[in-house]
Amino acid sequence: MKTTVFWLCIIATVWWYVGKEDKVTLGAGVRVVDAPYQSKIRGIKPFEFKGSKITPLANIDLKAKVLSKENYSFDEGASLSPVDLALGWQNMSDEKILDSIEISQSGRFYRWRVNEFPIPRKEIQTQSANMHLIPANDDVENALKKVKKGQIISLSGYLVRADTGHRYWVSSLTRKDTGAGACELVYVNHLSVIN
Repeated sequence: MKTTVFWLCIIATVWWYVGKEDKVTLGAGVRVVDAPYQSKIRGIKPFEFKGSKITPLANIDLKAKVLSKENYSFDEGASLSPVDLALGWQNMSDEKILDSIEISQSGRFYRWRVNEFPIPRKEIQTQSANMHLIPANDDVENALKKVKKGQIISLSGYLVRADTGHRYWVSSLTRKDTGAGACELVYVNHLSVIN
C-alpha cells in the first residue's frame, strides 16, 4: 500500500511539472499592430530538407502574440514540423480580449470558443492563425522550443509546400480562410522572442 501511494505521488508530481502551463502575461492592450506581411518568392527553387521536397510559395514576415503552443513527437509530420503555434495580431494580441476567448490546439488544429464575442467573429478568424513550423536549423529549433504562451515573437521564412513520398502538406496563402487547409506551413529561417 505504501509503495502504491509513493508511486502515485511521484506520478502526480511529474504530471504537475510536465503539464504545468508556462505562460507570459503582458496585460491589456494591442501588442502587435500589423498583420503578417507576405510577398512573392523570387529566385528560390524547391530544395530537399529532412526527406521532403520543400517548395517555397511566398515570403512571410510577422510579429505575433503566441496564443497557444503544441509540441508534436509522434504524428506523421513531427519530424518535419515539431511545433505548432497559434498566433494572434491586432485585436487578437490584446489580453483583455483574449481573456474572453478559450483557445486550444490538438491534432494539428487550433480551436477557439467564446460565450460572448468580445470582438466580431471575423476579427478572431482573420487576426489569428495556426502555423505548422519547420525550423530551418538547430538555432531556430532551439528558439522555438523555448517559446512560451503569451510572448510576442518575430518570425520570418517561407510559406511552403512539403512533398514526402506520396503525401504532401501545403500552406494556406491567405489569413482570411478558416477550417481544414487554412493553416500556414512555414519554413522558419529566423525566430526570436521580442519580450
